[in-house]
Amino acid sequence: MQRCIFLDRDNTIIHNDGDLGDPSAVRLMDGAADSMVRLRNAGFILVIVTNQSGVARGVFTEQDVADVHDAIEQSLASTTGRKDLVQAWYYSPWHPEGVIEAFRGNHPTRKPRPGMLLQAAEDHDIELERSWMIGDQERDIEAGNAAGCQSIRLAVPGTETCAGHLCETISQAVDWIMNTEKIT
Repeated sequence: MQRCIFLDRDNTIIHNDGDLGDPSAVRLMDGAADSMVRLRNAGFILVIVTNQSGVARGVFTEQDVADVHDAIEQSLASTTGRKDLVQAWYYSPWHPEGVIEAFRGNHPTRKPRPGMLLQAAEDHDIELERSWMIGDQERDIEAGNAAGCQSIRLAVPGTETCAGHLCETISQAVDWIMNTEKIT
């Protein structure tokens, strides 16, 4: 079975404080690309799990989500020279108040529920108990914890969280994982 780092997308690997359906607006977070390389080099697979309720709310389409993910992949490749960083992308287009009927509701894949992580574990033979969830929102951490992963929340010191650890940046989170796992 494989060990995995599940990563939230927005404000974990890319900047985004709103609804991002425009691939030209993709900007990697400082340290994200290097951190992802370190994790891959340490033997983890990387899986992105992201709520994209803008689809349900009619702000952008599923194709826009795919285009943004392609732009992130291209940005990561041009920054690192590697095209193998992300094993898989999972997103939940659902929202309880969606205007698009097909995606209205509180689906099991919508974080804080663990559906995306559980599906990824099944699809990629992931050992959840030896995997980690990194995200900037408490719903990310709740999803990781519910799936049985260890968790790190990206937030300022003193933020209340149910995460196993709190770090300000993804680089600090990777340092924590490397130290915890005794990886050099």
